[in-house]
Amino acid sequence: MQTLVIEGYLAADPSILSAQGSGKKRASFRVLETTRFRKADDAPGERTTGFNCTCFNEATAENYIEKYARKGSRVVIQGHVENNTWTGKDGVEHYDLSVIVGDIRVKNRRERPSADEGANDRQVQEPAGGYDLNDDIPF
Repeated sequence: MQTLVIEGYLAADPSILSAQGSGKKRASFRVLETTRFRKADDAPGERTTGFNCTCFNEATAENYIEKYARKGSRVVIQGHVENNTWTGKDGVEHYDLSVIVGDIRVKNRRERPSADEGANDRQVQEPAGGYDLNDDIPF
């Protein structure tokens, strides 16, 4: 299985969904990643790619994503790609790639305020054992 790492921003607040029957929770969200480049005429350009992501780890979805992730949060996702195929009502076959999240880190996260706290956000520090994407890559 191939693993990929994506660093980007959440396009919207994550959806926390419960599976029918089992009631297990999962998180679904979209991560946007922008690549900047130079065109042939030396003009700057950029391309934004969106990735549909699903996290099936119930503890991560409830205790981490639901609590800290929201629209505009900078995230680092590690996971693998799955190809989904379905036939629409019109008989046309559709294809979709999605990222199945194995690990997620929310950078500069803030805890969501509870109803009694109002708009006072509390800064939460990243764990010391994490990795820094700004470090030099050894290869």
